[in-house]
Amino acid sequence: MAVELKQQLRLSQQLVMTPQLQQAIKLLQLSRLEMLAAVQHELEQNPLLEEAPDFEDAPGEAESAAGDGSSEMRDGEAEAAEFAGLDWRDTWDAPPAGSSVVRDAGAGERSEAPQPARRETLQEHLHWQLRFAAGTPELRLAAACIVGNLDGDGYLRTPLVEIAAQCGAAPEQMEAALRCVQGLDPPGVAARDLRECLLLQLGAGAGARANLARCIVARHLDELQRRDLRSIERQTGAAPEAVAEAARFIAGLEPRPARGFGGDEPIYIVPDVSVHRIGGEFHVTLEADGLPRLRVSRLYRDLLSGAQAAERETRDYVQEKMRAALWLIRSIHQRQRTIYRVMESIVRHQRAFFEQGPAQLRPLKLRDVAEDIGMHESTVSRVTTSKYASTPQGIFELKYFFNSRINRVDGEAIASEGVKEHIRRIITGEDARRPLSDQRIAEALRSQNIAIARRTVTKYREAMKILSSTRRRRVG
Repeated sequence: MAVELKQQLRLSQQLVMTPQLQQAIKLLQLSRLEMLAAVQHELEQNPLLEEAPDFEDAPGEAESAAGDGSSEMRDGEAEAAEFAGLDWRDTWDAPPAGSSVVRDAGAGERSEAPQPARRETLQEHLHWQLRFAAGTPELRLAAACIVGNLDGDGYLRTPLVEIAAQCGAAPEQMEAALRCVQGLDPPGVAARDLRECLLLQLGAGAGARANLARCIVARHLDELQRRDLRSIERQTGAAPEAVAEAARFIAGLEPRPARGFGGDEPIYIVPDVSVHRIGGEFHVTLEADGLPRLRVSRLYRDLLSGAQAAERETRDYVQEKMRAALWLIRSIHQRQRTIYRVMESIVRHQRAFFEQGPAQLRPLKLRDVAEDIGMHESTVSRVTTSKYASTPQGIFELKYFFNSRINRVDGEAIASEGVKEHIRRIITGEDARRPLSDQRIAEALRSQNIAIARRTVTKYREAMKILSSTRRRRVG
């Protein structure tokens, strides 16, 4: 059978993810800090991309205020586009209606939040004390090994045998080193469990209350955690008033000795967008403070304008880098516009929240916002990921405004976050000596026209990290 070659013309449609489109999608879902890192990486990799100072606004240079979503056509843009072989006028859209740049009103410089002083860590505090502790150098070395094995709460979870193997010390020496560390400040440090931590803080104080408190911690800690004071009264033979007073005294101790010391550096949330109430209307503004203003370098644009003597390879390289720079500027601008439009839609859907607070949060789905602004649901999902809004009610992640539906008794609906706020208010206003059970909270919600089961109350209460009624009960 003969084999022959033929040419056929076929027309088909297919979706191709270009590198530029992939970059735009990636920027859309990045958080503010991640986007700043990505922009910094591009500034290091692309010589045509540079950051313009805030005070400089020279004509003839292509630039973008990456944070405010605004742009102006410069006289030199057409020239740069001509040499780059691009028509990128359409990359500059008008700023969203009502948007504004939030910048410092000072001498053209961005305002920087004051940096808090670094707090001393627990390990540093203990090492400083060990320098003045009595004992041999070997004992202080073993104590330093123990300090190095403390966890974030100030507890010693690693067995002494393992620590002894690490520093080459004898078990007896490790026991002495542990007593040395436990005698340092703060009280309760290097305890192996909660019971030992509380006993270290109680120390050897004299008096009936101290003796009863040590007895309760040593033998009846489980009953105390369950607030079963009657069982403690029967087993200790102490009066109810004495048990209640000892329980209050124990409750004032510190279960986490490392709480007051520094650790990992905190991560501060910088809102991407703000909502302000002016008169009777809510206005959305994009937060531009801290975002770089990008532009194409004049040096390389001049190189293209005089490219007659330049080699073809040089011109191709510069044109490729210019395309990448312009696409990045356009992608950042489009990202800001999309965040703005999504926040505007959220304000329209959740106006009652912005006026009255979280209790008035309405059920909302990503699809509702997507249909409102004419975008795909996946785009809205990317926009609301790791983005934050500053509102009159506080700072919230954009995903906070999207909640499941909880039916009311009369058929209307309320958002799940609104139900949580109602539960929090009910628990806040309860009698601490007679806290409400989850069933009674469900009944109280039903009286407020919210139909919810007891198990749902339990789920929401645990999600808010609120203790059960037995653990919330205040003694005495």
